[in-house]
Amino acid sequence: MQLLTLSLLIPIAYVSILLGSMATFSYLYRSRQVNKKLRLAPYFPEHTTRNIYLSLLHLSDSDPDHPAETDKPPKVPDSVLRAALLARACDDIRRIMEVRVRKPALAALLQRGVVGDEIFQRLQRAEQELELEIKDVVAEANALSGSGQAGTWGQTIFQSANEMVQNQMLREKLEGIKAGLPAERERWDRTRESARKELLGGVAESEGGALAAASTSASTSTSIPTPAPAPTAATQGASLKAAAGSSDEDGVIVETPSAVAEVPTPGTTGAGGGGGKNKKKKGKK
Repeated sequence: MQLLTLSLLIPIAYVSILLGSMATFSYLYRSRQVNKKLRLAPYFPEHTTRNIYLSLLHLSDSDPDHPAETDKPPKVPDSVLRAALLARACDDIRRIMEVRVRKPALAALLQRGVVGDEIFQRLQRAEQELELEIKDVVAEANALSGSGQAGTWGQTIFQSANEMVQNQMLREKLEGIKAGLPAERERWDRTRESARKELLGGVAESEGGALAAASTSASTSTSIPTPAPAPTAATQGASLKAAAGSSDEDGVIVETPSAVAEVPTPGTTGAGGGGGKNKKKKGKK
């Protein structure tokens, strides 16, 4: 019987020791992970607008029973608290936009093994803190709403804060564009001047080519004379008339022979010519 009880107690003790060791390990591991997360550096810097709002909210009013006490500051007006809460909401909107932009990129980098798990855990903790911050801001906005608007400002405070953030981002972009206008104008002037010089250089080259072509054509025309047309009868007569007129004007008399001297043929002699003259003389007698 004792052996039976000992045989049963040994497995039970083993299982209990195993379960106790596993529970202890799990507790220590979880506490270690929690402490590690608590020791992680915050993803975002200190929330300045939240601290300002809480400081303004906790300012106490002066005690009416002791008016001489001047240590306590006066109560902060509700308009100042609303402005501080709206600035806090604007800061929350900026952080939400940053988390939405960075979370997918960090998840992709974590899957590739480029970044460690610590930075992603910091981002997740910042996201959880933002969820709590949004709830707190909505509750404060509902508390600061007017008597006739109880619980309504908490539904629209983040819409107003989003519009303010978008407007501020647009103004920053416009200011950046205005700041870069002088450099952009100078760059454009340089580009325009270089383009103008290139255009003027091309025009000068084209004009030089045209002048060179004209000079070559003129030289060829002067070096190769064109043949004069053959004179016709009309042109000859006109030239003779012009010559006669010019000779008359100059006073030079041009004598034209009355008869063309006869050229003796080889078959005729001087005697025969003389006999003819004698015959003419005899007939006259």
